Amino acid sequence: MEFVKEQLLVLFSTPIYMLIIGVELLIGHWRHKKLYSLQDTGTNIAFMLLNALLDLSFRAVYMGIFAALYHYKLITWHNVPLYWLLLLLAEDFLYYWLHRFDHQVRLFWAVHVTHHSSNYFNFTVGFRSSVLQPLYRFVYFLPLPLLGFTPTDILLMYSATQIWGIFVHTELIHKMGILEHILVTPSHHRVHHASNILYLDRNMGMFLIIWDKCFGTFQAELPAQQYEPIKYGLTKPLATTDLANTLTHEWKDIATDLKRTDITWQQKLQYIFGPPGYSHDGSRQTSDELRALTNCNTAETAISNNVKISI
Repeated sequence: MEFVKEQLLVLFSTPIYMLIIGVELLIGHWRHKKLYSLQDTGTNIAFMLLNALLDLSFRAVYMGIFAALYHYKLITWHNVPLYWLLLLLAEDFLYYWLHRFDHQVRLFWAVHVTHHSSNYFNFTVGFRSSVLQPLYRFVYFLPLPLLGFTPTDILLMYSATQIWGIFVHTELIHKMGILEHILVTPSHHRVHHASNILYLDRNMGMFLIIWDKCFGTFQAELPAQQYEPIKYGLTKPLATTDLANTLTHEWKDIATDLKRTDITWQQKLQYIFGPPGYSHDGSRQTSDELRALTNCNTAETAISNNVKISI
């Protein structure tokens, strides 16, 4: 039944996607703002289709694992509203950690980087999937069937929150009032997709922003007069933006690092499981190192100009 509900979600959301994409295109044209490119949108759609095909092919495996774990469930739920509320909170919490590790472990970043490779930020960028993520994403949700949530309900909730995740990919919605304190909004997600140093690896939530505020990864979008305008895409632009290179460039870079003969096996492990930007010789920087370096330079500039700063 829930599988049918998932299909209904897709059928219901598809015309809405088409409508909002059309509206975004019209508003961008009216404001003389280039929000889309044909090649970039084509890449978004191609990666969405590849991800969906892999997910459907692998679904029997992870749903079977969920079903096996559900057999040993620790909780039986009787309060239906509480059941769905706690499933939403638990699944969104676990997604936060999935997303955070995708940013903080280079092996997983090599998968997730495709989603961040667009220099645009529009509704179709939400479709630019992390193609290989279905092969391991389910691991983060293994506690859910043990907690008494059915496999089909887990799948349904994930699909529902993914719909919200598409809607936050836009530059046209500025702020959403009180919802900015609770939900992931377009403003929060613009920060997440920015390549500006202050914004790197921030706002990892899918539906709720509260996890970022609890675990120190929240960053508000700052007004233009306080900080530089947002730049989308990667800190190091791709040499070519064809599908093959966009999908595999980070894997190639990992292979290049592992071929080095001047590093230890511990350093090789760091090039795989360490944070993106790790280098044994300081030739590259992680996002935290870049932030620390920027803060240090800002402090030095302020001191040289006799400006008082507060730490």
